[in-house]
Amino acid sequence: MQHILVVDDEAAIVDVVRSRLEREGFVVHAVMSGEEALTVLPQQPYAALLLDVGLPGIDGFETLRQIRARGYDLPVIVLTARGDEIDRVVGLEIGADDYVVKPFSPRELVARLRTLLRRTAEVALLRARLSRHEELAPHPLQVDLSRHRVLFHGQVVDLRPREFDLLVLLATHPGQVFTREALLRQVWGYDTYVDVRTVDVHVRRVRARLAAIDPEAQIILTEWGVGYKLADM
Repeated sequence: MQHILVVDDEAAIVDVVRSRLEREGFVVHAVMSGEEALTVLPQQPYAALLLDVGLPGIDGFETLRQIRARGYDLPVIVLTARGDEIDRVVGLEIGADDYVVKPFSPRELVARLRTLLRRTAEVALLRARLSRHEELAPHPLQVDLSRHRVLFHGQVVDLRPREFDLLVLLATHPGQVFTREALLRQVWGYDTYVDVRTVDVHVRRVRARLAAIDPEAQIILTEWGVGYKLADM
């Protein structure tokens, strides 16, 4: 059974989420603060985290920053009562995989969670298949799959897991244009619930990391009105 950690200080929300998830076969663990979440996270291999933004003390954004800084790669869905686009973008920027705006439908939440868990499993299988190859074709950008690292002009690029998966997909198909929708499906497994700007946020972060090594290089190219591709160099 998959264990889900719910972090929310509203007892009524926790009760609704717990009831629905347990009906769907999940084991639910709930805490009411970011501090508690950081304490219990090492105690159990959680399949996913449902994280409220408006927590007392350390808010959800800071909690997520600390979770990612400590190396936890579990899928995270941010729960927020705020409808502002800036909050959704901030969540994605610091490592959230999806967001749900309160009030939300428990059915929708479960659908998003299952989609996220399914895609996480698919990405793990993709990595296993790709690991049979030592390296990709010669290119200033080298993806060393056996060591799970990216080299750019010989320097290691520090990438988060989703950024790595995005770059692997583009690098295994140099010159091929992927629409944002295709990248969402193949890297995140997202359906129509999720804004395609998720891709733009991650592409922007990857470009910034590459530019820190070579500001002049154009590796991930934009095909205006279509999507993105890796430069065929």
